Amino acid sequence: MLNHLPVLLKESVELLAPERGGRFLDATFGGGGHTRAILEAGPEAKILALDCDPEAKIRAESFQKSFPDRFDFKQTNFDALKSLPDGDFNGALFDFGVSSFQLDDAARGFSFRKEAPLDLRLNPDKGEPASSFLENASSAELIQAVRDYGEESRWRKVVDAIIDARGTDSLKTTTNFAALIEANVGSFSYRSKIHPATRTFQGIRIAVNDELGVIERGLPAAFEKLIPGGVLVAISFHSLEDRIVKRLFKRLAGRPEHGRDSRPQDERVRLAELLTRKPVTASDEEVASNPRSRSAKLRAIRKLAVVN
Repeated sequence: MLNHLPVLLKESVELLAPERGGRFLDATFGGGGHTRAILEAGPEAKILALDCDPEAKIRAESFQKSFPDRFDFKQTNFDALKSLPDGDFNGALFDFGVSSFQLDDAARGFSFRKEAPLDLRLNPDKGEPASSFLENASSAELIQAVRDYGEESRWRKVVDAIIDARGTDSLKTTTNFAALIEANVGSFSYRSKIHPATRTFQGIRIAVNDELGVIERGLPAAFEKLIPGGVLVAISFHSLEDRIVKRLFKRLAGRPEHGRDSRPQDERVRLAELLTRKPVTASDEEVASNPRSRSAKLRAIRKLAVVN
């Protein structure tokens, strides 16, 4: 089995406190690292795990054998939470982004360092692959993906290159697409330690999977399904994800969502308390053992028993 290290594991489990028992939601099962830690920390805890990836369903089978009465799995994206009958959770956990399993499987097309069909879908059975998106998307959709989602400063060059490359092999495989970007925006520079294709791949992946929309729908649905006193933990890996989490949590806590939010306090409803004033980040030790944790930010809230 491929090595998968869940990020901010200790911090997540401490906030969820499964040792008290109860029902928990792991909205992003992935490799099951967080789920296992919750079940082991709480001998009476039960958990529902979600993941849209068919490969995650296969990994979940061992959990169903090890914890037959305490573990349940549903293959679905977490934005389907609102329509699921399950609820009354003591805690819910979200760990956004691509799992190590998906990154390490070259055939999935998430890594531009390994040749594979340019796919980028979290669920390869649904939606269109990235290669099809690049061939058919409008200029506005490409700009949104590269400039807004990828936060690529050289977005004009990238978008023009994509449009010019339509109908060629440059948009069919990961390595060809990475080479196209590098040829148009330049290679590594002393100012940046990341590959020039990194931001564009991120933006295209977010667009193909509607990742931000899924978060905007899934987080509020999970909060609604918490019992009073229940804890919601969200781990993000880039600023776009963290911005959604931060604003939602502040709104639920009855606080201004951003600097331009000037609504009077009596117009706000306090439904939760912030458990993290600032995002929790990985320790130096964790970053050394798991470089993926370097960009992780954890935020948490507790649902209040009464509205005040």
